[in-house]
Order: sequence, then C-alpha cells, then structure tokens
Amino acid sequence: MTTAELCARLPDVSQATVYRHVGTLTDAGILEVAGEQRVRGFVERSYRLRPERAVISAEEAASATVDDHRRVFATAMAVLLAEFGSYLDGDPDPAADLVGYRQHAIWLTEDERAKLIAGLREAILPVLGNGPGEGRRPHLLSPILFPVASPPE
Repeated sequence: MTTAELCARLPDVSQATVYRHVGTLTDAGILEVAGEQRVRGFVERSYRLRPERAVISAEEAASATVDDHRRVFATAMAVLLAEFGSYLDGDPDPAADLVGYRQHAIWLTEDERAKLIAGLREAILPVLGNGPGEGRRPHLLSPILFPVASPPE
C-alpha cells in the first residue's frame, strides 16, 4: 500500500502521524519499499510488510514489562478495530462471510493448553502461505489466549 492508501484506511489518524510511522517502520526494516512510480512529479512508494521482521520473539516477549504488554495489546486491538471498521464500511455481509467474534472461558491444565496451541498451529500453518488466487479473499484471524484473573461466575 502507499502511504496515501494507509491514510485513507486510517481516517482518525493525522497524515503526518501515518507518514512518520511508515518512516519509522521502514527504517526499522519492518516495512520495505515494494515499488515506486511517478505521480504528478512526485515519487509514490508502495510498501509491504516484511513478515519475518514483524515478529516478537519469545525472548523479547519474556523480557517485556507489563506496561509493554499493555501497550502492544492495546495497539493490536486498535488495529483490529480499524480493520473491522473498514470491512463494515465496505459492502459487508457478516452472516455470509461467517464473521465471528466469540469468547469462551475454558479450563486447561498446562498440558491441555500446550495441546490446544499446537492444534491451532496445525490448523493455521497450512494456509498462512496462501497468496491471492481465484476465489480467495483475504481474512484476518486473531486468536487471543490468556488466563483470566478470576474464574467467571
């Protein structure tokens, strides 16, 4: 996407903020220039994510503070809300698209939790490499798992 396209998808964020963040992410190697073209005398760049750089390692996650986790989670939720808002602003059909947002309280031992995560990975990994193709639409899948502070009533 170009920075202008990102600005259009993030109408609540100032253009200067989007440009600054794109620059920061590019400098950090998380985004890379995918292409350039001349538009009205200016060079317009398209950017793409470098997925291998947009990962927080287990070591980084373990060394993060509680406030770091709070900020990252809030950012992830803000991005998810923006993406869902963009979907709803289009021509949505949540029932036909099988949109889901469910929350389940589940009781797990450490072994059961590990097996659940392994099963989710086994289900998701085969389709992560799918690219655009006939009949394919992009979808977001955002699994979130954490222990609750106290058992639900």
